[in-house]
Order: sequence, then C-alpha cells, then structure tokens
Amino acid sequence: MSTTTTGIELVIGGMTCASCANRIERKLNRMDGVTATVNYATEKAWVQAPAEVAPADLVATVEAAGYTARVPQPAPAAEAEPPDPTRALRDRLLVAVALGVPVVAMAMVEPLQFRYWQWISLALAAPVVVWAAWPFHRAAWSNLRHGEATMDTLISMGVLSAFGWSLYALLLGSAGEPGMTHPFELTIEPSVGSANIYLEVAAGVTAFILAGRWFEARSKHRAGAALRALLKLGAADVAVLSPDGTESRVPIERLHVGNRFVVRPGERIATDGVVDEGSSAVDASMLTGESVPVEVGPGDAVVGATVNAGGRLVVTATRVGTDTQLSRMARLVEQAQTGKAAVQRLADRISGVFVPVVIALAVGTLGFWLGSGAGADAAFTAAVAVLIIACPCALGLATPTALLVGTGRGAQLGILIKGPEVLESTRRVDTVVLDKTGTVTTGTMSLLALHPADGVAEVDVLRLAGAVEDASEHPVGRAVARAAVERVGRLPSVTGFAAVEGLGVRGTVDGHEVVVGRAALLESSGIALPDELTGAVREAADAGRTAVVAAWDGAARAVLVVADEVKPTSAEAIAALRRLGLRPVLLTGDNRAAAAAVAAAVGIDAADVTAEVLPADKLDAVKRLQDEGRVVAMVGDGVNDAAALAQADLGLAMGTGTDVAIEAGDLTLVRGDLRAAADAIRLSRRTLATIKGNLFWAFGYNVAALPLAAAGLLNPMLAGAAMALSSVFVVANSLRLRGFGSAFPERDRAADPVV
Repeated sequence: MSTTTTGIELVIGGMTCASCANRIERKLNRMDGVTATVNYATEKAWVQAPAEVAPADLVATVEAAGYTARVPQPAPAAEAEPPDPTRALRDRLLVAVALGVPVVAMAMVEPLQFRYWQWISLALAAPVVVWAAWPFHRAAWSNLRHGEATMDTLISMGVLSAFGWSLYALLLGSAGEPGMTHPFELTIEPSVGSANIYLEVAAGVTAFILAGRWFEARSKHRAGAALRALLKLGAADVAVLSPDGTESRVPIERLHVGNRFVVRPGERIATDGVVDEGSSAVDASMLTGESVPVEVGPGDAVVGATVNAGGRLVVTATRVGTDTQLSRMARLVEQAQTGKAAVQRLADRISGVFVPVVIALAVGTLGFWLGSGAGADAAFTAAVAVLIIACPCALGLATPTALLVGTGRGAQLGILIKGPEVLESTRRVDTVVLDKTGTVTTGTMSLLALHPADGVAEVDVLRLAGAVEDASEHPVGRAVARAAVERVGRLPSVTGFAAVEGLGVRGTVDGHEVVVGRAALLESSGIALPDELTGAVREAADAGRTAVVAAWDGAARAVLVVADEVKPTSAEAIAALRRLGLRPVLLTGDNRAAAAAVAAAVGIDAADVTAEVLPADKLDAVKRLQDEGRVVAMVGDGVNDAAALAQADLGLAMGTGTDVAIEAGDLTLVRGDLRAAADAIRLSRRTLATIKGNLFWAFGYNVAALPLAAAGLLNPMLAGAAMALSSVFVVANSLRLRGFGSAFPERDRAADPVV
C-alpha cells in the first residue's frame, strides 16, 4: 500500500454523546492505513488516509455505523448565516415542558390528584415519551442493530421502562383505581401492595435531558463563534484593475495571483499582497490583536481581511484562496479543535466501556432489591435511576469544549495553537530560548545615533551621506538612507557612485566628493579621523553596534551608528515570561558585544546569552539545554530557526517569519510581538487547567451519583436533572475562556471578543 497519506475532514451527523464519537473513530481506524480522530464537540472527524482511500469510502464507513458524514464544501464569502442547529431540539423541548409539567405536578401535589388523574397523565406523557424522546429511541435502536450501546441506550431504556411500568400498572395493576395516591419516595421502602406509576419520571427525565441537550448545543454553537467570525473577515468582492487601468468589481473567487486591485479607505484588503501605489494606515487588530494601525507604502506586504484605515491603495495579489494567511489561520484552528489531548483519550476509553457497565449495574441493582424483599416498585426505581444518572456525556465534552473555546479565543488574540498535545508542553516548560534577530529585535537595521564633528550640521550629514547610501543595497546603507529621507525629505542625486565591497560607498553629490564607510575606507583615501570621531567609533563597537564614517571634500565629518533595534515591547515580554516561571535564554549569531547589549536592554542575564552561533548550531544549543534536564520552548522566525523549533519541547513561531518556521512551530504568533509568546503560554495553561477541572467534575459526578442511585437514594427524575446539569456545567465552565485577556492592557483592548 502507498505510504503517501492525505488529510481529509468530515462533517459528522447523528452523534449524541462521546460514545458515538468513539464508535465512529473505531470504525474508521479499522480501515487499512487510516488514522482518524472524531470530535464530539465540533462534530467533525480529521482523517489521515492513504491516497488510494477515497473520501467516499470514509463516508460509507461512517454511514454503515449508523451516522451521516460529508466532506465540507467551501462556502461563498457572502453566504448567509446557516440555520440555527438548535431549533429542532428547542421545539421538542417546548412540547416536553408544556406536556410534562402538568404530569409532574399531578404526581407530586396531592390536591391535584382528582378522579382519573392517572389517565390524564398518561395522555399527556405519551407524546413526550414517543415524539419528544424520539431522537433517543432512534439512536438507541440504530446502535442496537450494530451491537453497540451509547448514552442514548441508557436514556431510552430508562424512559421506556418508566412508561412501560406505568402502563402495566394502569392497565393490569391497581394504579388505575379511583382515589389511589402516588407517594413521592426518595428512599427505598417496601411495596405497600398497590403499584406506583412513573409517568412523571418518563416525562420529567425526557424534558430535563432535552433541556440539557439544548443548552449544550447552544453553548457549543457559541463556543465555535470565534472561528466563524474569523472566517467571515474576508472580503466578498474586490475592485480589480485591468492592464489599461479600468476598474471592475468582481467576486473574490475570481481574483488571481498577480492581479492588481484597489482598496479604498474603510475597505477590507481582499487578499494577501504587496502595495504598488499609495500609502495608508492598516488596521490588523482582528487578525493580530495589535491595536495601533501599521503604516504601509509601496513595497510593503499587506494581509487579506485587514482594514485600510487611511488612503487609497493599489495592491498586487500574492496569495489567494486557501493560501492566504487568514485561511491558514482558520485551518490551523480547525485542526487544533478537531484533535485530542492525551487526557481526553483516557476519558474516551472510559466512556467507551461505561455504558455496558452501567446497564449491568442497573440489572444488578434491580436483582439486589428484588432479592432483598424491597418490592418491585422500589427495585425498579433504583434501577431506572442508575440508568439515567450515569450519562458519560460530560466526560466526552470536558476536553473538546475547552479546546474549542480556547483556540477560538487564541485566534482573536493572534495566537494559533496547532494541536491539543501542545497544551501539556506549555505546563512543563521551564526555559524559553529566544532568537535575537526578528524576535527580540526588529530584524531591520536603523540609524540609532549621529555624531557630527565640530561645526558640522546634522542635516548636511544626512543629506550628503543619505544621497550616496540611497544608491546602495547594503542593509547598513538602507538604514542610513531611510533615516535621511525621514528627517531631510527628498535627497539630491548622486553621480559616479561606486561600492567598495566590505568597506563602504563613494560618489559625488552637489559637487562634493562623498565617502561613507568603515574607517579603513577613509584611511585608503588618505582621510584621517579626528579623536572625537575615533572615540565615537570605539563606543559603538563596544556596544555591539555598527559605525560608519561620513567624509566629504577630504575630511571626516561625522560618525553614523547603525544597529538592529530592540523591539519596544521586548523588555516587557521578557518580564512577563519570568513571571510565568520561565528562564529566558538569548541565542544569536551576532558578536558577543551586540548580544550582550541586547540582553542588557531587555533584562536577560549575561550568563544566559549564547552568541556567535551558526544557524546549524541552534539545534545543538537547544539539545544542550534539554540534556541538562530543562524543558525548552523556542521562539524564532527564520528558516535557520526551523530545526530548533522542531527540536524544542514547545516551538513558538513568529507569524511575521518564514513559512518553514511556522510549519515547524507548535504555536504561531500572528504578529511579531514577543508579548504574544507570554499570552500564548498563559492561554495554553489556562485551557489545560479548564480541561482538568472539567474532567474532575465529570468523573466526580459519576463516582458520587452512581452509588446514591444504586442505594435507592435518588429519584429517577432528579437523576435526569442532575445528569443534564453536569453537561451544561462542563460547557459553561469552558465558555469562561472567552473572557481570557492579554496580560498587556493595550493588546487586550484590541482583541475584545468579536462575539
């Protein structure tokens, strides 16, 4: 069989509990070469299958198990809001409540037990048991045909048993006699000779469980709202420019790579691209969590779905459709939500054997109480309570709902979690390795200082040196030219330009022979440096910065200091990482002086700086820390960081970096702000804590409730209410993650929940 596998997503229908998901997963995994994960909360399956296995084969396998499946189709950008998935449940719930409340009232309030009240209760309860509870009966029958038992089996058995016993008592027993009362017993007592009816149990349990299912479905729908909002960010149409300059509005699906399109103020940028004409401020807060708009101009990259907050832009499309950053974000979030953490797999295995064990326990409870002489009514009450209380649904919801909400909230904050297994890694990490260039620093050279000689004006230095460097492609020259344009404006033209490799540049500007470069270049031209400029060059070298000297007309005029500038938020981010108990380590290929200067600026200890590291040695640096017993997180953005990101116990890739680095990372930080790394670890740890809290409640609920039910201390109707509330509690607890906020107030304001 071919070793080439493809990833296929399926939308699953008909699941009602975690046992259903386990059953579908087992069926799919029995296919040759197929590895499948089925998520009950998202109602999706993620399948890795050999190339020769067609999606139709997977769909057929799911349908053979008694469920529905389909391959999701991409929806048009302007598609209307899908129908409410909770409406059918709501309609059944309303009928169950309207008919069930009188049944419960008559059973529990003696003054309402008028002549033939039992027959009125039967007439009201029958539609509840038959129609409102039909989804449970249908699922139970479908599972029975395949030799399986799920939560619906327990509910259907409990409801039908209560209704069937009541029917028997009314037709063949003494419960139908006029004037017979119906005691509401919470404890086992001997039968008093007249058969009790349990119509209120059949109707009440159905209503309670439908209410739980409705709240659960509604909460799950809300939990996925963040991802749906993310997918809606894209533009529906775009103004495309033809080669002759005419403009036409077309659907976004017709936009191709290389097309030029117009973005007016207030419009969303249709797709990823590069600005050709115009300048503006772009609001990317919905994608990155960054509150401050970014200034863009010709040559700058822009991301689809961000908002043009200023002037008119003409953009050339570089990525369209599923290749855009928005689509990749959505894909990563969906895959993370579909996956399962190790702790959830344990819960799934327990859920898979739980239902048969509960049925056996219910039968054993019935036999025990009959054998002890408690009477058929008491024995039946205890057995039905066991069936109804033991729903494993909360176990199945514990992890996926928390993961669904946590990853959705992360997407709003510009944090993409690749999979649930990442959550465990964040808990154990104690060391974070930071690549310097592009992570702690901007990765772009900039002019930090200018030291003119006595009597020389800064504006003259910038105008002449900037004009010569404007013709250079060297990063140092670009930094000088950029600063000159910002401070002086339009630069004069240069003639006779020449670049001296490794040393600098020379040319003629406004009749002046200008030389800009290292001191060695000036010495070769017979130009000496005065002591004041020599001292400035030495200070720059000691600080790990690059110093170039500007000279014209045969005399040295100024020293310009250039360096890769530290990001303004890096020091704040390092402090936040320390508060999380992490030891920051700086890793760079730069010289020791430059590395030490950056470390001092952001608050990293000198002992935790590793400098002059070749790209191939970054992997070894991570391994050395791991060999020391440390659990290592790595933050990087370049191709040369990819191996180290993959080797680290937790890889955090800057979304502003290369695709290779992003693929190698476990967490992607959509924007290049190191503070997002601290937020990502906080969010992952909070999500993991929520999962564990959910599982503790779900396990504790069953451990405590089952003995009470078996001992006859729990009325079946109360058992149904408790079971429904356990699932609602787990989902509601997960929804609290929607309120997770950044540790940095200005980021949090920019990333308020969109739903």
